[in-house]
Amino acid sequence: MPYSHPQPIDRARALRDIGHLLPGALLFAGLGGYVNAVSVGFFKTPVSHMTGAISHLGVDLAEARGWDSLSSLSIVLGFMAGAVLAGAMIGSKRLMPGRRYGVALMGEGVLIGVATWLLLTQHRLGLPLVAMACGLQNAMTSSYCGLLIRTTHITGTMTDIGVMIGHWIRHREITRWKLGFMAALATAFGLGGWLGAWLDTRYGPICLAVAAVGCFGAGAALWFSIERGWLRREWKRAEAAQPKTGIFHDF
Repeated sequence: MPYSHPQPIDRARALRDIGHLLPGALLFAGLGGYVNAVSVGFFKTPVSHMTGAISHLGVDLAEARGWDSLSSLSIVLGFMAGAVLAGAMIGSKRLMPGRRYGVALMGEGVLIGVATWLLLTQHRLGLPLVAMACGLQNAMTSSYCGLLIRTTHITGTMTDIGVMIGHWIRHREITRWKLGFMAALATAFGLGGWLGAWLDTRYGPICLAVAAVGCFGAGAALWFSIERGWLRREWKRAEAAQPKTGIFHDF
């Protein structure tokens, strides 16, 4: 959450770190919106955030829809399993990106790929796999360099935007780059959702294959780049500076 009162921030360092984080954060947010929209087109329960899934579970139970209840429950458990997997693979929340991030991305691609095949055969077992991929992604970005950046839902992001606007009304002073960062995340998630829904109405669940290939390819490229040592120097420099910044921990 934003600070309740304006706080002194190293603006130059903040903008430098934003430049490092923004492209990946936007891609992840767009991916979250895209995957969620396609999945909702198959079964009217969101898979990228659990508020809606648990609400649907309650409604299904109240209306005695047994199979729908099981599907909603499997989504909740799948999302949590993905977060558990990310915690086991990546470890410390302050861990800088490394080969394990690449492996996690490839794992997300595999999960979405298998889910695509299952959904194409009208099998609901694909739903918990997509949810597991979303839980894995959300936990990955939440643990990125010790930051708290949600990319599979925007409830907290919209709350923070509203609070910052309230701060501006009260203090007439806000941290503009932070507001822009959160607004960009929300916009990317919305655009991803629009694209996923648009493609789903025309092609169906096969649209998830695009996300699967993209995740796996990005993970493989990240793993290869780190293995070759191309990114190690920059990340070591960022790791050394990170504990001194303290600028992102309120996300």
